[in-house]
Amino acid sequence: MKFTVSSTDLTQDLFMVSKAIAAKSTLPILDNFLFVLEGNNLVITGSDSETTFKTVIALENVVEEGRITVPAKILTEAIKGLYTQPIEISTDEEKKILNIIWQNGNANIPYMPADDYPQLKPLEEPKSITLKANVLSNAISNTIYATSDDYLRPAMNGIFFDLSEEQSNIVASNSHILVTFSIDAKGEKSSFSLPKKAANLLKNALAKMEEEDVEISYDSKFAYFKFDQNLLVSKLIEGNFPNYKAVIPQHNENLLSISRADLLNATRRVKVFANPATSQIVLKLSFNQIEISTQDVAFSTSAREQLVCEYNGTPMEISLKANFFEDILNNLPYEQIVLKFKDSTKPMLIVPAETESQEEKISVLLMPMIVTY
Repeated sequence: MKFTVSSTDLTQDLFMVSKAIAAKSTLPILDNFLFVLEGNNLVITGSDSETTFKTVIALENVVEEGRITVPAKILTEAIKGLYTQPIEISTDEEKKILNIIWQNGNANIPYMPADDYPQLKPLEEPKSITLKANVLSNAISNTIYATSDDYLRPAMNGIFFDLSEEQSNIVASNSHILVTFSIDAKGEKSSFSLPKKAANLLKNALAKMEEEDVEISYDSKFAYFKFDQNLLVSKLIEGNFPNYKAVIPQHNENLLSISRADLLNATRRVKVFANPATSQIVLKLSFNQIEISTQDVAFSTSAREQLVCEYNGTPMEISLKANFFEDILNNLPYEQIVLKFKDSTKPMLIVPAETESQEEKISVLLMPMIVTY
């Protein structure tokens, strides 16, 4: 193997691919990048056996093709600080050494043959859907904060893709928060759950993309995400995601319209005085006013703040966990939101105001708490 590559291109792609590699791998070869050079294309792969990321760099100067694996951490650190310049990379097959030459220096890294690197398995009877890169990126960004870390309920430790011929929903829940990102994308009625690690990697890889297509193919065990010159493959979470539609309250007669930023800032101020163990706040609703309050009896602290809003519903008080409420308000992309209530014992539903764009609609459910003070 022998080729020349831009240090900038190589550094960027190695950084992205390295996110798929585990900090500690059960297979030593998975501590390595897989380099496959065929024609003018260098394919770089990183994997932890459950999440695999591939990217392609188009090269102009290729002398000799080849397949090797090289230690990921060493190679990434070796070239990380180089300013933009050509790097020459070649292999010494007799010594099993990868030679790297840059403008003011060089390095030698031992490599391993590529024969033992795990190969991707083809999908069995795959289904597919195509989404725009920016839509998928937004969907992940607006739901991933609500995923669970409960090892007893693994089905909730990722993002649920609920696809149908009419409307598709991308959903996440930690049993306290339920986020539903609805998009006008039609696919065959089916579903799968993508693990949090793969979702984060996909979100970062799509961050700078706009209207480009992301081709998603999946079966009962794996999902393939193909976009630009990249391929992300992830093992899917086993088990059934809960029936999230059943817990979303219907016929919420009490509607409160308010500025998201105002409500977020007030929540942050009042939350400072809440009991750290419970993070409990109380929302008191009255005609065109919402009061946020908290009290920590143990430390004799309390706070309250009133905000003007649009509300003509039943006066009520509802207790919430401030940390969850803040997370929701911080992640919603809307200026004006509507809080929907059935009564103080039922979940609160947060949706965009009618003045907001409805192309990608986000709704968030938050479970109430029992007042402890």
